[in-house]
Amino acid sequence: MTLSLRILVDADACPVKEEIYRVAYRTEVPVVIVSNAHLRVPAHPLLSRVVVDDGFDAADDWIAAQAEAAALVVTADILLADRCLKVGAGAVIAPTGRPFTTASIGNAVAVRAIMSDLRAGGDRIGGPAPFSKEDRSRFLSALDAAIVRVRRQL
Repeated sequence: MTLSLRILVDADACPVKEEIYRVAYRTEVPVVIVSNAHLRVPAHPLLSRVVVDDGFDAADDWIAAQAEAAALVVTADILLADRCLKVGAGAVIAPTGRPFTTASIGNAVAVRAIMSDLRAGGDRIGGPAPFSKEDRSRFLSALDAAIVRVRRQL
């Protein structure tokens, strides 16, 4: 059985959906937009939408269940990235273009836990930097590179 590459998008707060669509059209890679709410998705044969129930982590659960070697996952959620890598996703990248790898995910999970503990303790710490044009450009490069890499592995 030959696996076919597809992009799975954790879409509820994804700032690069339009960029993903453009890359999908150019590379002819199907995209699945996964969300808890109905999102507008252009009518195109390469694009599909999955709306999960509003249960806690329902979108994450659906994505993780689909994250096989031919899946390229786009998410800012570090814990979802960890789950997808553990089940063998072909690639996982953040909307900023940052790749999540088996070598880097442990550190990312640890930093997330520390920051969560600090916030829970009442410490005022800043959130992530505002999304920038550089992030968008870095994401496009990372997405193209990931598509090439996953296609070679299949």
